[in-house]
Amino acid sequence: MNTRIRLAAATVALATSAVALTACDPATVNDKPKAHASAPAKSSSKKADAKEAKKPDVAKVGDTIGVKGMEDGKLDVTVMKVVDNAKGGEFSEPTAGTRFYGVQFQLVNTGSKAYSDSPANGAQIADSQGQQFQPTFADITAGPSMSADVRLKPGAKALGWIVFEIPKGVKPATVQFTMDSGFSDDTGEWKLN
Repeated sequence: MNTRIRLAAATVALATSAVALTACDPATVNDKPKAHASAPAKSSSKKADAKEAKKPDVAKVGDTIGVKGMEDGKLDVTVMKVVDNAKGGEFSEPTAGTRFYGVQFQLVNTGSKAYSDSPANGAQIADSQGQQFQPTFADITAGPSMSADVRLKPGAKALGWIVFEIPKGVKPATVQFTMDSGFSDDTGEWKLN
């Protein structure tokens, strides 16, 4: 067998192994909060306690979800605030028929390695019909935008707004965040309404 054929066979075997490894690690969407920052105070009545016990434990604004990256990276991600119909900054205005929707994220590096990414690349919102919307490059008056080049040592945190430009009639239902510019298999999801 000549060298070219062996090299081609090795390349095919390597590619097949990579596909098989990827297929063995299915994507997950986690909507269970790590902390219950937005949970109401405990009630003293048994009826209220029973009603609370029946509610699904789904992350919402104020809750933290732990997400994992591809190379042992870990973040605690919290959706701090949302602003619908956000006012654009000095040079930012939505196009006709759309509006700005801002989501303030806090990222805390809980891993043992430095985190380096552009967080907006891994964020998206969806409405109840399943339409998904990606972030836009815009500033809003609610506060500073999330940096496009976040670098965090273990234990460090970043805070900033990620802005979406969506049609005026759309009501966002969920926001998602995925590490590694959206390429990780582990996604956090928060309910918005």
